[in-house]
Amino acid sequence: MGMSKTGLVLEGGGMRGMYTCGILDVLMENGIYLDGMVGVSAGIAFGCNYKSRQAGRALRYNVRFAKDRRYSGIMSLLKTGNYYNAHFAYKLVPTHYDVFDYNVFEDTAMECYAVCFDVNTGKGIYQRLDRVNNDFFEWIRASASMPVVAQPVEVGGRLLLDGGLADSIPLEFMMSKGYERNVVILTREEGYRKTAEHGMWLMKPLLRKWPKVIEALERRPAMYNRQLQQVREQERKGTAFVFRPLKPLDVSRTTHDAQEMNRVYQQGREEALQRLEELKKFLSDEPQPTHEQQ
Repeated sequence: MGMSKTGLVLEGGGMRGMYTCGILDVLMENGIYLDGMVGVSAGIAFGCNYKSRQAGRALRYNVRFAKDRRYSGIMSLLKTGNYYNAHFAYKLVPTHYDVFDYNVFEDTAMECYAVCFDVNTGKGIYQRLDRVNNDFFEWIRASASMPVVAQPVEVGGRLLLDGGLADSIPLEFMMSKGYERNVVILTREEGYRKTAEHGMWLMKPLLRKWPKVIEALERRPAMYNRQLQQVREQERKGTAFVFRPLKPLDVSRTTHDAQEMNRVYQQGREEALQRLEELKKFLSDEPQPTHEQQ
């Protein structure tokens, strides 16, 4: 039997992604590196540090700049149209304040994809990230640019927004790339179901230039809930190992509270440590079809 590839699938969710960081840091501390990864929104913005092997980095800079107006906030939104300041967060932080290790990122063999949404076609774009060049952080910024609180990002000749509009949990994508087994990190607890987006009445006039974005927002709950179902099916088959917060993270997507970030991060760490042996067993076994659990 050929060696099977194991992938990592990272959901977004703004600062709920601190839970993901906690898990990824435990993986790194235990030398657990998978063959490929795909991240959506905060999933790739924080998850890229897994390929560059920088445990602790995502928590560190988010705590450090939590209350810094240059990094994020209403002032940035009003001045630039972006709640997270594009220049500060995506240009200065990774090159000056908490340097992203692009050498390690480029030398690590792991395949890495960012999911974005093309506002003109309404389709998902899966951008492979190999080189840390000028476009690198723009792809990541695009993936994490939520409608209304961020402007579409022009990169690769396209106008892009948050990947979650196209594909919130890109497990199917990884399977299509030949990853037979996947570790999936969700940021919503067991039993969560997405209902209609809040404030659609408010968003519609703001997004009238981008009808495909409105359509995607309207379709999103059904798509998301279907993807949760898919994840569960793969979990039952024994081809997916799924982390879901054991209790709701209860944190705002854009919290500025460092204590809250730490709390969510610690929850991720604890849950990863509790299941470390189970994860190692999953990674060491060749995928086997399991009997359907009731």
